[in-house]
Amino acid sequence: MADQMYQVGSGEALVIRRGDSFLLAARTGARFPLCIESLAGEYCQTLEATDLVAVSAPEGGSMEAALMLMELVRTHHTPLIVLPHSHPGSRRLKYVVSAGSRIHLSCAIERGTHPEQHLLCSSPDLAGITLEGTVEGVVVRDCPPGARIEVQEIRRTTPGI
Repeated sequence: MADQMYQVGSGEALVIRRGDSFLLAARTGARFPLCIESLAGEYCQTLEATDLVAVSAPEGGSMEAALMLMELVRTHHTPLIVLPHSHPGSRRLKYVVSAGSRIHLSCAIERGTHPEQHLLCSSPDLAGITLEGTVEGVVVRDCPPGARIEVQEIRRTTPGI
């Protein structure tokens, strides 16, 4: 499939689905430092307003949970935690996050263990997709046949007190 441009506004997110898995992505909307924590130490990368925060759900799950995770990073600037390779918790991660100007989905990496933010674990159904944030929205490259892509409004809910 050819490159496709999707206009994604500040209150919107791009959703890509195929099989049970999905990917949720939105532009950051502001410049901020994102800290990445690992056993080797901490480093920070600057995210620009057109960069993306993406959440992959390789086995499907709750869109609401994925949205909350995305917003923790995008809006509240929560640091990302990188687990060491072969950590037992990796197999229990239902959702994984990446942030940057370009994000490539791969099913050949272990969940939650890749500190480089250009890679994000996905199911084989969505592997190979590359997202790129732009001023206009999001460019989707190498989307497999049968994937459904849509732009959805981000609905924020306020929990009861």
